[in-house]
Amino acid sequence: MRESMSKFFSEKFSSLTPYTPGEQPKERKYVKLNTNELPFAPHPSVLAAVQGEAGKLQLYSDPENSRLIEMAAKTWGVKKTQLVATNGSDEILQFAFMAFCDKDHPIVFPDISYGFYEVFAQLHGIPYEKIPLREDFSVDYRDYVGVGKNVVIANPNAPTGLCLSVAEVEEIVKSNPDNVVVIDEAYVDFGGESCVPLIDKYDNLLVTQTFSKSRGLAGARLGLGFACEALIADIQTIRYSTNPYNVNRMTEAAGVAALEESDYFVNNVKSIMETRAYVKETLESWGFTVLDSKTNFLFAKTDEIDGGELYLKLKERGVLVRHFTGERIKQFNRITIGSKEEMDIFLTAVKDILKEKKS
Repeated sequence: MRESMSKFFSEKFSSLTPYTPGEQPKERKYVKLNTNELPFAPHPSVLAAVQGEAGKLQLYSDPENSRLIEMAAKTWGVKKTQLVATNGSDEILQFAFMAFCDKDHPIVFPDISYGFYEVFAQLHGIPYEKIPLREDFSVDYRDYVGVGKNVVIANPNAPTGLCLSVAEVEEIVKSNPDNVVVIDEAYVDFGGESCVPLIDKYDNLLVTQTFSKSRGLAGARLGLGFACEALIADIQTIRYSTNPYNVNRMTEAAGVAALEESDYFVNNVKSIMETRAYVKETLESWGFTVLDSKTNFLFAKTDEIDGGELYLKLKERGVLVRHFTGERIKQFNRITIGSKEEMDIFLTAVKDILKEKKS
């Protein structure tokens, strides 16, 4: 990649390996099961709220995100001063790396997890360590107890879908009182247990969540951070020093409306979890190894076909899943749970591919 960069690109970023987003192809219409988006359109009231703000785009958005913060505080039962809104949860994760990590305050995270953690560490020149997952791909919380460094863990983890308990997370937090522990709860609504209630008990815990998954607003870019008031004040210092209007007015309106439609949210999450169980059971009946996901995706492999080959053959049939090339996970594919109809298309394609492979 270095060869394609200009002569003006700073040498300090010469070894940076950027994050690779999931494919967003435009050449044909796919059954898109590769980026963990919700298959359901936003509630009509969310669309109406966005349209209501569209005519005011000549005006800056509210830098305090007052309506959203008030609604979120009620939804999660926290104080408004314990919340910050960001341009997707990626932004608050980056703010956390900037605010709490430096050459004297390194960070640790699982070796198989969200790829942005390593990117942020490299981007900001932060020493980091990747701690291997167990053989069963779970995070061993004991690896982080008393580690004496900042910690970031996706819980549930991606791309594995596995989850730590709140009690296990609490052991990590309380055993590292001089370091910040960031728990990335992007997928928590699909069967995980949130650590947000712990922010009243510990002053070194930051919990992040996103509207991109269970709330169905991936294209709006909206995230939330939960922590004690002092940590939020630190994050706000970074936010106001980089991008104080980080949440645009249409996105804030969409977020408020999405939180108001709690029944729609609950029903969508329930539907995804039911479909996830159906797909998992079907794949396992065909001999697949499928991890016990608490997310809106499954991580699965089979001895019948190479993981990369299955990914390509599904793509040929108009079905996109996510394949990773890391040595330990290259036989797996991450499969977003779409609608029941989309998953039936996926399962039919898998069945045909396996049948073709055996013939």
